[in-house]
Amino acid sequence: MLRLFRQRQPEKSKAITPTELTQYPMPRHVAIIMDGNGRWAKKRGLPRAAGHRSGAEALRGVVKACGDLGIPYLTVYAFSTENWKRPQEEIDALMGLLIEYIEKELDVLNKNEVRIKAIGNLNQLPEKAVKLIENAERKTAANKRLYLQIALNYGGRKDIIRAVQQLAADVLAGKVRSEQIEEQLFASYLSTGGIPEPDLIIRTAGEKRLSNFLLWECAYSEFWFHEVLWPDFHKEHLFQAIYDFQHRQRRFGGLVNEENK
Repeated sequence: MLRLFRQRQPEKSKAITPTELTQYPMPRHVAIIMDGNGRWAKKRGLPRAAGHRSGAEALRGVVKACGDLGIPYLTVYAFSTENWKRPQEEIDALMGLLIEYIEKELDVLNKNEVRIKAIGNLNQLPEKAVKLIENAERKTAANKRLYLQIALNYGGRKDIIRAVQQLAADVLAGKVRSEQIEEQLFASYLSTGGIPEPDLIIRTAGEKRLSNFLLWECAYSEFWFHEVLWPDFHKEHLFQAIYDFQHRQRRFGGLVNEENK
């Protein structure tokens, strides 16, 4: 007799190994809201810029871990459209760190078959940063091991509006008929068009909100929240998040039935 599946609770205190993770299907796309850099720095009496620098180190480790695990897509929220409200000194430090990260990491990322793609309105970024991003995208365009999508000056609402405007323009130009518009077509107009929607969204620093991140794409994503501040996020946290994801049942609005559970 069929009965509703009762979800098994993963062991929170258990140290997860990559070997254990490979026994279950991996998420195809992991997205991360990297939160807590400023609080990390404040706890240590350091300037906020020091927290962002340490956060970049944490990102380096996560990119490597995703590549090693065979996860094909990783999206990170690096700078939102709302982050312009921060002090100019912090914004300048973030932009400088972005330039430094690309200059230092590009050859390593390319060697490790990581493809770089930036989403968001890049026009407001410093010219040097834009040129470096464009060069990184060109140089890594053929890489297939990991698709690293960096959200820069990105906002989910603005991206949806931009997609609507482009779709409306194509309808007026006769390129698309109104009756052709459906979810898959609309999704192709988003900045993330052409890649899978995120299976797993991770947010650090104890916050439990999306903050305007991938609003359309996250309709059926699983969420994993943790108190750890982003600079202290290591591959062990990533392993735990994936392990928890693997032990959930994704119903997509339906029911999951299993025998003898």
